[in-house]
Amino acid sequence: MSGEVEFWFDFASTYSYVAALRVEAVAGKVGARVLWRPFLLGPIFTEQQGIKDSPFNVNPVRGRYMWRDLERLCAKHGLPWRKPTVFPRNSVLAARVALAGAEEPWGPAFVRAVFSANFAWDQDISARAVMEEALTQVGADAPAVLERAESPENKLRLREQTTRASQLGIFGAPNFIVKGELFFGQDRMEDALEFLMGPR
Repeated sequence: MSGEVEFWFDFASTYSYVAALRVEAVAGKVGARVLWRPFLLGPIFTEQQGIKDSPFNVNPVRGRYMWRDLERLCAKHGLPWRKPTVFPRNSVLAARVALAGAEEPWGPAFVRAVFSANFAWDQDISARAVMEEALTQVGADAPAVLERAESPENKLRLREQTTRASQLGIFGAPNFIVKGELFFGQDRMEDALEFLMGPR
């Protein structure tokens, strides 16, 4: 491995979907290891911007642009896409499970499965049954993982992870952190990895 890239994401984030399905392949081209960092945008939006909704809902003009932009991006990268009937969906349970599995072999595949459930298949990722299906799909012991994910210790870890995100200067998603530098947006993924590799 030639270095590490921290990938900070929220399952309710549209652009995090595109990034999550691309990041391992892009990082793999330069031999970088991806560190998966689930967190919750809701508390950050409330704390930093005083809003309790997605900025894309708060600003409908921006929202219309985002939906069309997502269609184009998914077509460009060959990703399945279906506009969710509910946006944003509650991502707390999904984030807890992803955090519990962040160091597990099935962790990355679980993240991709949940993002696909939300943005390719329009499924309710706040539903326990959807989490069970995603975990089973990636070969994890769904009941055991869900029990661990919903433990008081893991719930606290997610709150701490979200606080850490705010302390790092994160204000949206997705984000890539390399060598202490923050790169915001799925379109900055390649820039982050270029920075990681240093001057040629």
